[in-house]
Amino acid sequence: MSHVTRRTFLNTAAAASTLPILSGLPLSAQAAEFSFKVGHDLPGTHPVHTRLQEAAQRIKAETQGRFDLQVFGNNQLGGDTDMLGQTRSGALEMCLMPDVILGTLIPLASINGVGFAFDDDRAAHAAMDGELGAHIRARIAKSGLAVMENIWENGFRQMTSSTKPIRTPADLQGFKIRVPVAPLWVSMYKALGAGPTALNLSELYSALQTRIVEGQENPLATIDAAKFFEVQKYATISNHVWNGYWMLMNPRRWGAVPADIQAVVRSNLNRSAGDLREDVARLNPILEKSLTQKGLSFNRTDPAPFRDVLRKSGHYAEWRKKFGDESWGILAKYAPHLA
Repeated sequence: MSHVTRRTFLNTAAAASTLPILSGLPLSAQAAEFSFKVGHDLPGTHPVHTRLQEAAQRIKAETQGRFDLQVFGNNQLGGDTDMLGQTRSGALEMCLMPDVILGTLIPLASINGVGFAFDDDRAAHAAMDGELGAHIRARIAKSGLAVMENIWENGFRQMTSSTKPIRTPADLQGFKIRVPVAPLWVSMYKALGAGPTALNLSELYSALQTRIVEGQENPLATIDAAKFFEVQKYATISNHVWNGYWMLMNPRRWGAVPADIQAVVRSNLNRSAGDLREDVARLNPILEKSLTQKGLSFNRTDPAPFRDVLRKSGHYAEWRKKFGDESWGILAKYAPHLA
């Protein structure tokens, strides 16, 4: 046995005292047992991103660091269609997916995006919190994706233009407008006489700037956060579509998370979805005023002439057939003019 002097012993003990004892560390200081990424397509200044980050912080605290949710906005993980594919394969654990983009995989997921379906927020919320939302979630679950209960509000979408105000369906004749990569909305704008171009949100600012398209349609929060007011002159409060984002999970990755941690994640993500709804309601009148100050000229439209065109063109009949009578009937409970 080697000889250990008193000095050697004291130096060794002092060094050992400076090393962390893992079992004595709080869980939040250890590596997370479950590290999930969630991606979305909105800018970092958008309320959706803020509420997601808040949820992530609460989840980490309440699980004592066992679950770490990393939030990636602004298409950092790819466009919507890319993120949807990654979530299906398990390369991405979670994504916040626009309903109409999800509709390219699960057609029913876009049914709440039927043009001029809902009269107001109250009708849209009743539908998505009620029978229509449950009907859609059941179909999502059957497709092999897991989904949270609460839809994240994007809200009513409004049209903007660099060339002219949109007041009536006639103003859309030949109008070059960007729409998301969503067959339902491409079909709607074609029925209204416009020339829709399907692009991911990440490509939109440059398409407006270079006049590849004359206009676009998005909720006011997105118009503001993405700075579309810099490349558009007119804004129309058309309320032509209400839409939202579903929080999707890869079922294999999500299923590996213990039930107690799942409950914390669900509770906080659903809470943030509710907080977001309040944000949208509070922000819209404020945003209309601030966007006016930033140079947009606002007008409002009557939905009735647009609905008439969509009805007479066969657009509603076509999509009723695609969605099926049962699903269309559930939608019509909240949008009686579609019955």
